[in-house]
Amino acid sequence: MAPVVNKSVALHPESLTDDDSLVSPVDSSDINKTYIMRGTRRFMHATLALFCAGLSTFAVLYCVQPILPVFSQSFHLTPAQSSLSLSVTTAMMALGLLVTGPLSDAIGRKSVMSVSLLLAAFFTLICATMSSWEGVLTMRALTGLALSGVAAVAMTWLSEELHPGFLSFSMGLYISGNSIGGLVGRLSTGMLADHFSWNVSLFVVGLFALTAAILFFRLLPPSQHFRASSLHPRKLLINFMFQWRDMGLPMLFIVGFILMGSFVTLFNYVSYRFLSAPFSLSQTVVGLLSVVYLTGTYSSPKAGVMTARYGRGVVLMASLLLMLTGLIATQFTTLWLVLPGLMLFAAGFFAAHSVASSWVGHRARRARGQASSLYLFFYYLGSSVAGTLGGVFWHGYGWAGVSAFIAVMLLGGLVLANKLRQIPVLVKKVR
Repeated sequence: MAPVVNKSVALHPESLTDDDSLVSPVDSSDINKTYIMRGTRRFMHATLALFCAGLSTFAVLYCVQPILPVFSQSFHLTPAQSSLSLSVTTAMMALGLLVTGPLSDAIGRKSVMSVSLLLAAFFTLICATMSSWEGVLTMRALTGLALSGVAAVAMTWLSEELHPGFLSFSMGLYISGNSIGGLVGRLSTGMLADHFSWNVSLFVVGLFALTAAILFFRLLPPSQHFRASSLHPRKLLINFMFQWRDMGLPMLFIVGFILMGSFVTLFNYVSYRFLSAPFSLSQTVVGLLSVVYLTGTYSSPKAGVMTARYGRGVVLMASLLLMLTGLIATQFTTLWLVLPGLMLFAAGFFAAHSVASSWVGHRARRARGQASSLYLFFYYLGSSVAGTLGGVFWHGYGWAGVSAFIAVMLLGGLVLANKLRQIPVLVKKVR
């Protein structure tokens, strides 16, 4: 049976916007044999493998966030200087994305991701042995460079190997692994640093990442739709220019910058707020507050399902509004009001990222690895730039300054999401 496509869309593709669902989950038996379908053994293995990749990536990436105050005390640093342990990681990750994405287009997805996960685990273990701040920053920079190989390729692998009817759902599951990874990394380092030291906490995270890397290599099915392309500089430049000529992709790149910049800024400096009056919480309790990340395990796959009903633009705007609502709730000085605000903010972030990242794969017409890399370049650039700049607002204006900075970014994201919702797109046929 042929793919089910709306006849009016087929006759008049210009009448569609990028929100519209073009292909139903029902497809031909030939496609079912090559694309990974939900409910199959390959789908389970792929989901678990990518879940492990997301788990490891975010655990390693954000394990330093709750112990930024510990770094400040141990190495006599300001909050902005301490935040460099995360900012330098995401900055190198962003730069690495410009290379690892095209590299995966040439040599394959699984090999790039497997090596990247192993290197990130080893660099984290070495970082735990450092006795100087310069040594910590060097290892964190190398960790970010290694993690770029996972971040650039995972979404591309999903968009190539899974049936298009299940892509948004699967992307949501992958991102839910990110949210749990962020929780594991923050929770473990926050608690262990309070009872032992930051060195011990990072060593435990490194061992966890090494285990996840091994599981990923064993579980991920081989690619069925990968076609190697040349790394010729001229072709890379042509593909790069092609991505920027698209009406929607540049705006999605900026949305990625806004999402990650807002998210990292809030959670970088909320630790300092919780450790000071009127909260005066312990490092262990601050680490435990990372449970708010669990909201992402629900919101990201749920957002994928909702896009099929309401469209990507509507769900993206709703997710950004959820983040704004959560941000407003953090202005209170009662923990039982601030905590739900953090939960809403985290849920909105993971849902928005799930929608925006799958939207990039939907819009990209060629060199998907490069398109995903560009989105993630701006995504992690937002973490580095906004995450460090937030320290200036914290130092000068406190939590109100940090919140105002985040609010301006989110309002800009809403404007872009509304424009993206209205962009027409041609029918993208399943082959």
